[in-house]
Parts: sequence; structure tokens; C-alpha cells
Amino acid sequence: MTEPEIETAADILAEARRGGTQIEALPVTPSSVAEAHEIQDRVAARVGQPIGAFKAGAPPEGEPTRGLIEARMVRSSPAHMSVAEVPHLGVEGEVAFRFTRDLPARSVPYTRDEVAKAVAVLPVIEVVSSRFRNPLSRPKMEQLADCGINAGLVTGPELADWSHLDLPNLQMTFIVNGETQIARKGGHPTDDPIAGAVALVNMMRDGVKAGQIVTTGSWTGLPFFKPGDRCTVRFEGLGEAEVVFDG
Repeated sequence: MTEPEIETAADILAEARRGGTQIEALPVTPSSVAEAHEIQDRVAARVGQPIGAFKAGAPPEGEPTRGLIEARMVRSSPAHMSVAEVPHLGVEGEVAFRFTRDLPARSVPYTRDEVAKAVAVLPVIEVVSSRFRNPLSRPKMEQLADCGINAGLVTGPELADWSHLDLPNLQMTFIVNGETQIARKGGHPTDDPIAGAVALVNMMRDGVKAGQIVTTGSWTGLPFFKPGDRCTVRFEGLGEAEVVFDG
């Protein structure tokens, strides 16, 4: 993308966020993760909302990615979110980490051990919605430019000392309107939740701040719901997060 094309994409997505409107597509699709991240950052600067959390992906083969989540859209469980806020009503049950101290940017990458010592762990629901009218029909790089089609985060209770937990093999239960939809051991897409937190810290040009949260990949797939639905994700030994979608 050219500089004017990046600027135009940021303008379009920022206006959609401010106005609560939806668009069909970007005029030009980003050709790289770096371009999509740059659009995210420029949208955030235009909208002016503090960033309270991130989503991060760290595929074993492939480039790490991240998406910014506005602090106003981080809610404590049990939470209510309206169709006006999150019109697509997508849900991903995840394990997330809250940074307990600042990890400033530096030239030497942070190690897994350093990051693990600087986070608490918590169950979350990532609420998926988008500025695109049909987000899953858009190319992956357009979705990434729109913060990975993230809309919000619902947070459960956090655990400061989680060294006894076998995070990749937690028993996970996903409940919708009181009925269990999924019950299984494990389910993280890479079997390595902390890798997303490590990747995020080393991606951020300005580092991360104490209190910010990173969520690290769906254990439940990406189902979509309707107004009135109640969704709960529960991790044995960790706790649960719940969201209700209001009309």
C-alpha cells in the first residue's frame, strides 16, 4: 500500500468506529501484517480511545499478529453488550493474561520466563464484531486492519499465581443459554497460550503497560449468536466469564 492508501484506509475505519456504521470493504487490501498493524495504530490515534487490551496470535509457522481493544469495551463478567455496540455478536472463549507491571520496548526480545513472571491469568470472552458488514468475507489482512474484527472483551477473575496450572490442558466448558455446547480438555489453537503474550510484548513499539490485557486464541471456535443469548466459558481451576447480548 502507498502512504495515501494507508491514510485513506485509516480514515474510513475510524469514521466507521466513530459513527457506529458498517462498510463493505477497504479500497485497497493491506499486503502485509505490518501495513495492517499500521492502519490499526492510525485508527486508534484518530478515534482517541485508550487501549485497554489486545488480541494476539503467535502461529508456530507464520508472522505474529495483534489487534487493539479499546478500554471502554473491556467489561467485567457478568457483562451485558448491546447489538448497537457489537452487531455481529460473535464469541470466542479464551485464556488471557493481565500485565502486572510495565514491560517497556527494548532492543532485546523478552523471554517466555520474563513475560510469565509479569502476568496474571484470567478467563475471558472475546466478543467479535466488525466495521465490515460481512467481516468473514473480507481478506485476512482487511480483518487484521480492523483490529482482527474485535469488538470487546469480557473478563473473569484473575489468578496471580498460576504456576500450578497446565494451561494448554485445562478442562473447558462452553455454555449457551444454560446448555453445554462444548466440554473438553484443551482446545487452544496452538496449545501454547503464553506464546501470544510473549509475541505481543515483542511486537509493541511502545511496550505494554501494567493493567493491560492480552487474549491469546479461541478455545471455542467462533459461533455467532442473537439478542438475548447468554454465553459462558468456564475453565477448571481458573473460573468463568459470561456475556449477555441485549437487543
